[in-house]
Amino acid sequence: MRIGLVGKPNVGKSTTFAALTESAVEIANYPFTTIDPNVGVTFLPADADCPCLTLREKREVDGRLEPLSSDDARAGSLCEPRTGTCIGHCRTVPVTLVDVAGLVPGAHDGKGRGNQFLNDLAQCDALIQVVDASGGTDIEGNPLGPGSCDPIDEHTFLVEELAMWIHGILDTGWTRGVRRVQAEGDRGLIDFITAQLSGIGGSESMVMNAIATFKAENTDLGVPWEWNPDVRTSLAHHLRRAVFPLCVAANKADVAEAGAWDALGAKVASEGGILLPTSADSELALRRAAKAGFIDYPPGAQNFSLTEAGQSGLNDAQRNGLEALSERLERLGGTGLVELVSRIVRERLDRIVAYPVQDEGHWTDGDGRVLPDALLVQRGTTAKGLAYAVHSDLGDGFIRAVDGRTGRVIGAEHELNDNDVVKIVAKT
Repeated sequence: MRIGLVGKPNVGKSTTFAALTESAVEIANYPFTTIDPNVGVTFLPADADCPCLTLREKREVDGRLEPLSSDDARAGSLCEPRTGTCIGHCRTVPVTLVDVAGLVPGAHDGKGRGNQFLNDLAQCDALIQVVDASGGTDIEGNPLGPGSCDPIDEHTFLVEELAMWIHGILDTGWTRGVRRVQAEGDRGLIDFITAQLSGIGGSESMVMNAIATFKAENTDLGVPWEWNPDVRTSLAHHLRRAVFPLCVAANKADVAEAGAWDALGAKVASEGGILLPTSADSELALRRAAKAGFIDYPPGAQNFSLTEAGQSGLNDAQRNGLEALSERLERLGGTGLVELVSRIVRERLDRIVAYPVQDEGHWTDGDGRVLPDALLVQRGTTAKGLAYAVHSDLGDGFIRAVDGRTGRVIGAEHELNDNDVVKIVAKT
């Protein structure tokens, strides 16, 4: 699963990427700081407590484990994650982020990085448009100062670029496509558009939903082979909403005037997207301070606390900077970044967390590690689907699975629930 960060240059995309992935990327105040897409991993907190809480409770009741002590560095967690962390039974799960080069008007005609930019987006399951909520940069990313531009214009131009890109893809084979419609009716139109958009992530269900909405809003369309370019452009916009639903990080919210992104928020909500105010600079500063050992800051939290090293090692300027960050977090309710990505994963991509193990009794892998893997899978994934998510050989050799919580044998078509612990039995 990949989530793309998109938008015009100089709005904080690379800062957002650096903050979420804690990667070293170039961050600068000029267009096209990012040329080739940066790829990294961010870790999101799972919705439910890690199953290792259940293990701890069982072992304490059985007298096999002492009650939690106040000096436990992991606050009771027993699992051994191969990726991410688990502290206080809050497990983090990996999500791949892609920071794509800044988009400029006319990309669908080849301007800027043009179609290469758009092709980079096609590899993503969801998109976050990073917008300058302060209105401090023009449409090409040149800094002008807060309040100089309307954030809604940024969103509109990206929507137009994506829609015109889709329009161009459809036009490439439109004559051939309408011949299918003449022969096969609506089924031919759906099949043609699905085939045209399959390379950018379009599925049959997306196309069917888009066409249904398009026709409901345009009741006097006539036959497809008579649709003029304006009608096809309208169809492209409906397809864009289906294939690339945009969620928005209203970045630089900490320096924006009150209400600066209200109109944009209403527009995004009307299109079925999500908008949250964010401050990438703040998230990056907090993570760096935490990494240096000066503060305790669980990523995405609404506050932080000074560590002993912070109490003794910070100078006055650093303390003042952290106090300003604390006030900013209180005003915004957090930096918004982790919450936005988490909502996309849960609400838009509809993912749940599953824990595959080899020993259903002790919840360990073949090396004895407790709950080493936490996988984000599509809601509705079956036991056999989880086997394929772990490794294709497990899926091919699938025999049965075992529910680690109940010990019950489950079949290939059993649909998993969030936070399930599952043993896969397969031919080797």
